[in-house]
Amino acid sequence: MDHFTMSRLDELRWCAMHRRVRATVAGETVVDSADVRQVWEPHRVVGFYAVPVADIIPGLVEPTEVSPADVGPRVLDPDDAFTVHTCPGVQWTVPVVGRPLPAAAFTSHDPDLDGFVVLDWSAFDLWREEDQVVGGHPHDPFKRIDCLATSRHVVVTAGGVVVADSNRATLLLETYLPPRYYLPRDDVAMDLLVQSETRTTCAYKGHADYWSAAVGATAITDVAWSYADPLADGEPVRDRICFYDERVRVTVDGVDTAATTG
Repeated sequence: MDHFTMSRLDELRWCAMHRRVRATVAGETVVDSADVRQVWEPHRVVGFYAVPVADIIPGLVEPTEVSPADVGPRVLDPDDAFTVHTCPGVQWTVPVVGRPLPAAAFTSHDPDLDGFVVLDWSAFDLWREEDQVVGGHPHDPFKRIDCLATSRHVVVTAGGVVVADSNRATLLLETYLPPRYYLPRDDVAMDLLVQSETRTTCAYKGHADYWSAAVGATAITDVAWSYADPLADGEPVRDRICFYDERVRVTVDGVDTAATTG
């Protein structure tokens, strides 16, 4: 299934979301729709909401024709700007009073999306699905996370020094992403970690704080993260520490995780 899904990345994809979605700017509702689609332009792994044009309260102005960007075989992730469009269409400004949102809306020429406008998540201050605030990006209906308690032996080393050793991890499985092991702080050498200023948002787990490692003369920036106040799906990993096995060595029952996840 992973191969099947990824093999369709070069196509325009959409699905109905079956929920009411609202977006606000400076406390004012700008988008309010119960006829919502999620749209993935070619090469994008994270989609954007699309709603009927009539459900954008101030309407749309300043149309500009857009030609598809040549991104080659590259996969577009949330760090790639909304304005990188990979299918032909028209870019619009949302004329919010006192704070217009330039290029925050896009109408594709694809006939399946006729009458719908795709919206830049980051241009708006707050999004809600029904009455629940949603952060990071729209929830993908084909993605989920599972949090599983495990007694497998997890060891984390950096620069030859053991940074964590646990038989009480929580294994977090997230669609399309490598397995991650979240460890209780009592099993982590917290004196070797320094909290950084980095903060990210996951639509399924919430806001993450990051930690850097200082092991002898070795410094590894943002090597681990934790969720102090996770969303409901991430509650089992609250306050636990997870390490990037791309930046340190993580073994599970003696097997290097980097070797098993590619």
